[in-house]
Parts: sequence; structure tokens; C-alpha cells
Amino acid sequence: MKLRLELFVRNIEKSIEFYHNVLGFSLPEDRNKNYLPVRKGDVVLGISEMENLPGCHPLKARRGQPFGLGVEIVLEVEEVKDIYQKVVTSGHPIETELKSRPWGLDDFRIIDPDGYYLRISSKS
Repeated sequence: MKLRLELFVRNIEKSIEFYHNVLGFSLPEDRNKNYLPVRKGDVVLGISEMENLPGCHPLKARRGQPFGLGVEIVLEVEEVKDIYQKVVTSGHPIETELKSRPWGLDDFRIIDPDGYYLRISSKS
């Protein structure tokens, strides 16, 4: 079994820029303006614009409701410090600074351009 998350976003180009330039996900050669799977290792995130969903679709954020409500996307990486530094250098806001946790992980948290909450971690 494999897991692929699909994120419905306001602006696919802005999301692609974030996931590719800030977090280092690779882009497919064939770029579709309606749906784009980005990859990093075994992680695949499908990105599509929210407007592609029908108006009554249950995944469509209601007016004023944040995207990704109740979901934390955890990305486990080999070296969290390198990714943290890349995010800092990019100027993207950090939600929770990089820190060592008592349970043996180092992590930091950010929010993507559409409000999806990401925790990026690696073993201490």
C-alpha cells in the first residue's frame, strides 16, 4: 500500500513554487495546469486547484474556513537541519522553530501558502 495526499489549493503555481523551491520536491516533466503530483523520496503530494472541485464537494473549504483543518502533514526527512535552513533562507515564515523533542526527534513546523500545517522532522 502507498499513500498519496492530495492538496486542493487556491493557486497551483504558488503551491508548486513552495513545494519545489522551498521544500525541494521534484516536478514531473509533463505539467498539467489542473493537477500536478510533486515527489520527494517516497512522498507524493498531488496538487490541484480548489476551483476544480464541484461547489458542493465535501473537501471544498467553506467561506472563511481554513484549508487542512484538523490535519497535520508530517514529513520525515534524513536531515531536518538542512531543510530548516533552506526554509529560513527562502524567507518563508516558521510556525514553530527547530527544536529537539524528548521523544527523540528534531522538528519544526510551517504552514504552506494555503494553510496546510506541516511538521518536518528527523531522528535526533
